Amino acid sequence: MIERLEYLEELISFKDKDLIKVVSGIRRCGKSTLFELYCGYLRAHGVKKEQIIRINLENADFDFIKTYQDLYEYVKKFLLEDEQNYVFLDEVQNIQDFQKCIDGLYVQKNVDLYITGSNAYLLSGELATLLSGRYVEIKMLPLSFKEYISCVGESDLYKKYLNYITNSSFPYTMKLDTKKEINMYLEGIYNTIVVKDIAARKGISDFGILESMIKFMFDNIGNLCSSTKIANTLTSHGRRVSVPTVESYLKALVDAFILYKVDRYDVKGKQYLSSGSKYYLADVGLRYYLLGSKKADDGHILENIVYLELLRRGYKVNVGKVDRTEVDFVASNEKGEEYYQIAYTVHDEETLKRELKPLENIRDHNPKYLLTMDLTPYTSHNGIKQINVLDWLLDLDL
Repeated sequence: MIERLEYLEELISFKDKDLIKVVSGIRRCGKSTLFELYCGYLRAHGVKKEQIIRINLENADFDFIKTYQDLYEYVKKFLLEDEQNYVFLDEVQNIQDFQKCIDGLYVQKNVDLYITGSNAYLLSGELATLLSGRYVEIKMLPLSFKEYISCVGESDLYKKYLNYITNSSFPYTMKLDTKKEINMYLEGIYNTIVVKDIAARKGISDFGILESMIKFMFDNIGNLCSSTKIANTLTSHGRRVSVPTVESYLKALVDAFILYKVDRYDVKGKQYLSSGSKYYLADVGLRYYLLGSKKADDGHILENIVYLELLRRGYKVNVGKVDRTEVDFVASNEKGEEYYQIAYTVHDEETLKRELKPLENIRDHNPKYLLTMDLTPYTSHNGIKQINVLDWLLDLDL
């Protein structure tokens, strides 16, 4: 079992705090396993087995729970009166009006409550209003490259990077031996997300248009996309679709955590731009599963990996516009902003100049990085740090 220490430490830091702990993320990214690890931590630190109540609402053992009242009453009968109770509810969004049960358990003085969900609906609408200021969200992703390497070892990093992006970063794939087994597993995840989290929730019956759009998005990682462009492209390929439908489907893909939308930001004007966004995948392996051997843009795949890592490190990320140039990522947190340009290689002098130009056009003194796969020593270009991206992903002391 991969320990997922960063997420585990976040849960531990909020133990017994008067907040609902919400763990969100794409299906099979490790949310239930994280709860197992945390329950093991609780047991190791003096919490009795009877104080821990775990319910996975996608487990057939709990099919008898049909309503929020059923869930509430079932949990209540296990609560110990004179002890702290740790209640874990997996995939709670499967129960209609689940927020009423959550609110009822939250007001119990001896309940420390933890919930997971695989759809942004979990924290939308009524629940967000009901729990305003009373929850903390831990946004979970599949394995980072560093977590992956901790399992497979540090030798031949480049080959293992290729395995990481093509075989998938979903934790369970580490237990599978062949590409066929991995693809069968990814097919199950993909179909569940498409059917359960997207089609069923949105009432979509035309799977053909939905899948065509998903394939288009998977094939355009890191490209500027607009709803109009997507609609026109699909229509030209024989899949007539309206702009409002594209927008609805895009929102569903983002809500299911399979895609991440990255908006554009004018670095000099300090304002967000309404035209064009980029989209990145929660797991690049899903692209290789769905599109097979179709050639991918290595640079955009690398962008995808860096984007997810910036999210893991707690940054808010945007695409930067600098005059007529573009910087791949503007990453901001409570300490300020950082700028990242991603290129597979800059061995060619003209390529290096092109990649440096957007960073050079930024006149502030925030950190600027050029991340590449090139095996070159640490280099500084007038303050712009060029770093091997694998070293950066492994968080080496550079």
